[in-house]
Amino acid sequence: MFYKDERLALFIDGSNLYAAAKALGFDIDYKLLRQEFMRRGKMLRAFYYTALLENDEYSPIRPLVDWLHYNGFTMVTKPAKEYTDSMGRRKVKGNMDIELTVDAMELAPRVDHIVLFSGDGDFRPLVASLQRQGVRVSVVSTIRSQPPMISDELRRQADNFIELEELRDVIGRPPRDMPMEPRSIAANAQ
Repeated sequence: MFYKDERLALFIDGSNLYAAAKALGFDIDYKLLRQEFMRRGKMLRAFYYTALLENDEYSPIRPLVDWLHYNGFTMVTKPAKEYTDSMGRRKVKGNMDIELTVDAMELAPRVDHIVLFSGDGDFRPLVASLQRQGVRVSVVSTIRSQPPMISDELRRQADNFIELEELRDVIGRPPRDMPMEPRSIAANAQ
């Protein structure tokens, strides 16, 4: 699946990966995740995408964002948008698909292999375009949750599918009480 001399880039859809790991009952240890993929190839970049609630005094994801930024991850953030739906419920929207897609397309000529941490079917055209440019694409998500967190179309398009559950012993840790990604953003980012 991986070759030692290939140039790798990781693209992590933060809310999607958080939701998949939570569905499997563990948290991601990002230091171990980065080490694991550095071992698998020549990692050029590890991108992490998330929307942030800017108007809250404290965001539960802020400590993670800061830690990732200081520990070798390229952080891509934008303010989440809050709105009230037709039923009067407060909702938060924070979709990072366009930012991830643009960055992946820009980096494609400089890498051999992209690892996408997302199960969002909206990324299928991106994966197909990267493949046409000669980039191998592995997708990390899960089919072992109910419902599965990866779309069938994305899984079929990828060169490799990596089951997140099988990485649990390598990159996982027991879940914390306080979520690292706000549930409202994770639920609406897809």
